[in-house]
Amino acid sequence: MEIKPTESELEILQIIWKKGECSVRDVHEELLKNKDAGYTTTLKLMQIMHDKGLVERDTTAKTHLYKAIITREQAQQTALDKIISTVFKGSTADLVIQALGHQRASKDEIEAIRSYLRDVENGN
Repeated sequence: MEIKPTESELEILQIIWKKGECSVRDVHEELLKNKDAGYTTTLKLMQIMHDKGLVERDTTAKTHLYKAIITREQAQQTALDKIISTVFKGSTADLVIQALGHQRASKDEIEAIRSYLRDVENGN
């Protein structure tokens, strides 16, 4: 079964990926920097994430520490697959054209894209 984090869960995962192990308080304090978030809401979300298998919880200390089980790459792939299938009706080309048309890519990014496309064309 594929695990699909929600937008709120992805926000929490971003914090955990950056910090490593985190308490609910650690995550809550980071969330407060960008939005109004209730502590109990953060706690409940992290409990749900544990139940879903997105994070593991170390309960050996008084303060429980959470660590991501799902990798950033897995989450990105899941989110991208969902966007391609729903927003772009399965067209990867439309996604790339839209992304490049609305975001200014640096010369290095454009070269990385060219290099990737050459590899794909050559079967690598």
